[in-house]
Amino acid sequence: MDNLLSFWRHICRHKYLVTLLIFGVIIIFLDENSLLRRLELYHEANELRSEIEKYREDFENSTRRLNELAADSGTIEQVARERYFMKKPNEDIYVFEEDIEDLE
Repeated sequence: MDNLLSFWRHICRHKYLVTLLIFGVIIIFLDENSLLRRLELYHEANELRSEIEKYREDFENSTRRLNELAADSGTIEQVARERYFMKKPNEDIYVFEEDIEDLE
């Protein structure tokens, strides 16, 4: 009983420190909007921003390529030859393994 009373007096003497410690534990670990959760969300948001930027660049490249294809029929022939291995009559083409791997 004496130990419990001594502990209580110690807590009463340092009540502000104990209150701040409890508050800190709640804010950092237990709260719905805890510091750890906010760090996770911040990291996820950064990943999503980089993914959006990657898709935006892909979209711009595809749009530019589409505009080139619409403007020039020679570009269509070039794409058909490079990507789909098409050929003209009486023409031989050679396909290397590296070419196939590049398309995948």
